[in-house]
Amino acid sequence: MDSDAGDSIPRGDSTYEVVKDEFPPPRRDSWDLYFMKIARQVASRGTCSRKKVGCVIVRDRTILATGYNGSIRGMPHCDDVGHMMENGHCTRTVHAEQNAIAQAARNGVSVMGSDLYVTSSPCWTCFKIVANSGIRRIVFGEFYRDDRIFEAAEFIGMELAWLDDDGELKVYIKGR
Repeated sequence: MDSDAGDSIPRGDSTYEVVKDEFPPPRRDSWDLYFMKIARQVASRGTCSRKKVGCVIVRDRTILATGYNGSIRGMPHCDDVGHMMENGHCTRTVHAEQNAIAQAARNGVSVMGSDLYVTSSPCWTCFKIVANSGIRRIVFGEFYRDDRIFEAAEFIGMELAWLDDDGELKVYIKGR
């Protein structure tokens, strides 16, 4: 049977007509773009208006944990009481990557061998925590400011990639 419109498929007491849409369906997002869109939504929960960052940790296309930048659990938020500034940075917040890894740990979820999607590339401190937690790949939405992560990622064999606004993945450092 060929699949042109008008063909029918018998099924029990009913017959179903095979209909093809006149227009092709819209392109589905890649998995990388899908998880980055979720990270952007997670960022909207951030409690420091100076920079809202979201993070999603994924293994086998399953979300393990999410995190956004915000105050230490139980402490007041920057947006409510003001920013605690030191050397041009707000130090009141815990970064999105740190919060996502902490959330996984609090729930007994291993992040070993997972992928991390984050709206901004990690700072040096977050990169070190991410690397030591066993995450194998980082996909970021924009470059933040610390290029030490590139050299370190190459040295340890961690994949580091940028997902541009068009959803095109540009791999900077290929993982092992």
